[in-house]
Amino acid sequence: MQDSIRCMMMRGGTSKGAYFLADDLPSDVAARDRILLEAMGSPDPRQVDGIGGAHPLTSKVAIVSKSSDPACDIDFLFCQVGIHEPMVDTTPNCGNILAGVAPFAIERGLIKPGNGETRVKVKTINTGTIADILVQTPGGQVAYGGDARIDGVPGTAAPVAIDFLGAAGSVCGSLLPTGNAVDTVAGVEVTLIDNGMPVIVLRADAVGRTGYESRDQLDKDKELKARLEEIRLAAGPLMNLGNVTKKVVPKIALVAPPQTEGGHLCTRSFIPHECHASIGVFAAVTVATACVLPGSPAASVAKIPAGPVKVMSVEHPTGEFTVRLEVDEGGNQPVVQRAGLLRTARALFDGRVFLRSSAA
Repeated sequence: MQDSIRCMMMRGGTSKGAYFLADDLPSDVAARDRILLEAMGSPDPRQVDGIGGAHPLTSKVAIVSKSSDPACDIDFLFCQVGIHEPMVDTTPNCGNILAGVAPFAIERGLIKPGNGETRVKVKTINTGTIADILVQTPGGQVAYGGDARIDGVPGTAAPVAIDFLGAAGSVCGSLLPTGNAVDTVAGVEVTLIDNGMPVIVLRADAVGRTGYESRDQLDKDKELKARLEEIRLAAGPLMNLGNVTKKVVPKIALVAPPQTEGGHLCTRSFIPHECHASIGVFAAVTVATACVLPGSPAASVAKIPAGPVKVMSVEHPTGEFTVRLEVDEGGNQPVVQRAGLLRTARALFDGRVFLRSSAA
């Protein structure tokens, strides 16, 4: 007999993951991680014996419960499940998988839906970040169909509006863990920044690239990857992350001037060893934040909108990602007071994932 656990597979933004209720998993972390690895089919480069998609963007897990924080509705623990190694990393957050949390909570009966729209306040356990999420619920049911379109996802879907509250320094302890907008790391000028995701931001031309290369071209560039890993390993301790050899953070973003009319910045993001087909939610927010820091590598190539509300188009290999920043520019250093964006999500299947009997 195979053991099984209730599970819903959802697309959240440009990622895909397995969503579980916390009550359906063991409270013991080691036992929980064994089950998640078993469910996803890790470690195996194809994840052929599990439901993982053999790529970092499709080897993700959300664990959801009623919130223990009276100021929030839902607690969300994000897990990045290793593909090649038996690793479950709960250090980072994932804004794409976050987009599916409120719909999943409603589907599982944790939240009573409103008639028209439902607002859900979600606390990410990994980082303490709180998100205010607005889901379409006509007739008291989650709507997945709609006219909202995001690059990196085919077709259209119902919008999921997300505002982040207090994301700065959620992993590293402060927005700029070194206190500087510019540091020199492994001989390269970078910004070490965390506005929901620890990211090393550097100009593409600082490592001999244009920043307009295709994802496949960058994925095959072994020389570049070795150089970026050298920078990443040196930056880890400076970002209060310690030895990051086996961690998925910090991410790396190469930046260049925008290519399109209406664009504000061009990016190539690494997560951390593969080039992202687009860019992660928190990475986009963090890189956009780096743009408003005077003297930073991102500021030197970005077209920064005027005014306290900056709607920024962050270009990536498959399109663009729009980030909305509310910035107080009255002090010595600009302060991002609020960051928001639009995602979509869709339930893909609901049922039970089967495990080998030895996993439970």
